[in-house]
Amino acid sequence: MTLDPYSSWTDSDLASLPHGFKDDLYQDQVALVTGGAGGIGRAICMLLGRLGARVVACGRDQAKLEELQESLGREGIDVLTVQANVREPEEVTDLVNTIWAECGSLDLVVNNAGGQFAAPAMDISPKGWAAVVETNLYGPWFVMQKAAESWIRKDYAGSIVNIGTITGRASVGIPHTAAARAGAEGLSASLSVEWAPHGIRINTVAVGVVRSPGLVNYPKEARSSFDHNPQRRLGDVQDVAQAVAFLGSSTTASFVTGETFHVAGGEQVWGEYWALGKPNYFQVEE
Repeated sequence: MTLDPYSSWTDSDLASLPHGFKDDLYQDQVALVTGGAGGIGRAICMLLGRLGARVVACGRDQAKLEELQESLGREGIDVLTVQANVREPEEVTDLVNTIWAECGSLDLVVNNAGGQFAAPAMDISPKGWAAVVETNLYGPWFVMQKAAESWIRKDYAGSIVNIGTITGRASVGIPHTAAARAGAEGLSASLSVEWAPHGIRINTVAVGVVRSPGLVNYPKEARSSFDHNPQRRLGDVQDVAQAVAFLGSSTTASFVTGETFHVAGGEQVWGEYWALGKPNYFQVEE
């Protein structure tokens, strides 16, 4: 692990990183990115903006939103920021209404807002459990439902990309996240079928461990698992942003819906991640 796992690109770096798309892929389109001020979120905002989208970023922290708007603005990216907590249905309603009023359309929704903490299952309080499940499952549901409601009412095709994690295997140390993310993936698949007649596509990007300041929220014991995937390295926020740009566009992915797209270095087929460190019980002698 040669790169610092707790650092990432600056906004100036993100503004010049190579990508694989036409520069006008999202021209005249409006894209909402929830949790846009975080590491992965701002990479998504930057790339979509570079591809021509009018970007709307939401989050709970107004100061972080203002910093995002100013920083991306210096790189030529126009970002409309709206303070909103996706765990609150009324705030989500106001968010979607604001986007239509200010921007005149909504073409892509990226459910990126999320959060969790590592802890032994016996130490997770009801409040802690609820906070993680509400953020990672309820929030995306409220945003998807409200966006789809506006699209269906206006007879307007739209696209949703949800940021998730690897599911279908144990996530020791983050069981609340495992439950919420698996639920969100199942929800996305179900809605992709129900809303397909309305021209709405829904896909999920399942993210492995990517280099980001957010990794500092995990204990040092987790670090030995960061690169436990077939490629034996960490991912990058730009990897995630490019997956979102591909899946979100009707030009590049018009026949893709209900899909879970892994950006994890192959961790979904081999590897192990121990958020609290690997217990002695599971250590295997060579």
